[in-house]
Amino acid sequence: MTRLVPALSAAALLMAGAFVFSDQPGRAPASWLVGSALAANEAAEVDTSTIHDMVLGAEDAPVTIVEYASFTCPHCATFDQGPFKKLKAEYIDTGKVKLIYREVYFDRYGLWASMIARCSGDTGKFFGITDLIFKTQNDWVRAGGPTEIVDALRKIGRLAGTDNDQLEACLQDGAKAQTLVAWYQEHAKEDGIDATPTFIINGTKVPNQAWDDFKAVIDAELAKQ
Repeated sequence: MTRLVPALSAAALLMAGAFVFSDQPGRAPASWLVGSALAANEAAEVDTSTIHDMVLGAEDAPVTIVEYASFTCPHCATFDQGPFKKLKAEYIDTGKVKLIYREVYFDRYGLWASMIARCSGDTGKFFGITDLIFKTQNDWVRAGGPTEIVDALRKIGRLAGTDNDQLEACLQDGAKAQTLVAWYQEHAKEDGIDATPTFIINGTKVPNQAWDDFKAVIDAELAKQ
């Protein structure tokens, strides 16, 4: 089962000078359900060139997989802690697959998690923090209110070696947050993303599925090479 993705308004990000996302991780408030045309127009007004894809694997790998996932999506955590390990060992580390990871934002907590994961700007550290975020998802999404949840996310950042000053600077960067949302909107519209996790395998959209079925899709692409 996957989680459906609502269209988001980038302008809502900085409304009243603060984050105004849902207080319930993984759930979008009704005010988020804006039209896709409005979302696209707002995204077009933001320069997203400063946001870079997080990539694992050889640049010349014969198969490219783009993964769309939300840090507050339970099914995304299940994929990360199970099938992803097999994907990395069998295909990414062996030069067969290049993985491009793109975040989806259901709520402010997923956005905060993304900002902490991206805080250092280092790709290796990003994937290390991503693993910690998904591994402890059941704990931090249930830590309490916004204050408790962001404190739990800060702890994950510190465990990964990011100092407090750097974490605070990243979390308070409203312009970066708005740019991330616009970046997400651009790619989600382009690839027709309506649920997470969703994968684009050599240009074809593939839904979340059992590992054996997922592996069969990859193997079929490799056989074409």
